Amino acid sequence: MAPQATPPGETREKFTEFAQHREERVRNELVEAHMGLARHLARRFTNRGEPYDDLVQVASIALVKSVDRFDPERGVEFSTFATRTIIGELKRHFRDRGWAIRAPRRIQELYLELGPTIETLTQQLGRPPTVAEMAESTGTGEEAVLEALEAGQRYRSTSIDAPDRQEGTLSARLGDVDAGYAGTEDRMLLAISMADLSERDRLILNLRFVEGLTQSEIAARIGLSQMHVSRLLSVSLSQLREAFTRDR
Repeated sequence: MAPQATPPGETREKFTEFAQHREERVRNELVEAHMGLARHLARRFTNRGEPYDDLVQVASIALVKSVDRFDPERGVEFSTFATRTIIGELKRHFRDRGWAIRAPRRIQELYLELGPTIETLTQQLGRPPTVAEMAESTGTGEEAVLEALEAGQRYRSTSIDAPDRQEGTLSARLGDVDAGYAGTEDRMLLAISMADLSERDRLILNLRFVEGLTQSEIAARIGLSQMHVSRLLSVSLSQLREAFTRDR
């Protein structure tokens, strides 16, 4: 349980005073009074490869932001508000540090954007999108998309979801990861791997796993025997499994 900084009534009075006058003295008092909370949350992220002092610094900056942004009239306890803010900043810190080879911020953001973009385009087109289609959908150039995909291959997603020696995964202890974030890398790796398949093989996979057709129905639609469709599916899935495992 996080340590209690000051009595709730006294805290609320100080925040009301700070909201009215924005005095630096009161601000500093509030930050100092809740440094225990910042250190407590930083400690929960230890054993992840980052120095504890660095984590405390990140948490402290987030605490200052929390003090500045907190509205005592909203009926929410400051500790609750600050905890969300501090944990969010700590997670962001690990995500930023999760690039094995440092990529520019614009490339990191594009990489994360490509996940849902690929998923949407795949559903719309019935096949994985080309680089040109991804570039058009995200409003970027093809070179930027290729750079983001290449950087993504080196992206380490273990900092948040790797098993923790004490209590399972870190994300399980600290709350849900942002919706859609965890599957972003897997979707992109799958799309990249499928791009190496022939158009016919991609069509067969789409008919089988997206439209839900049986092998016999696929065979009738594309003019092959059911046995031939079965062999093609087996080979395609084997290739995808091998490529996906290698890239992971």
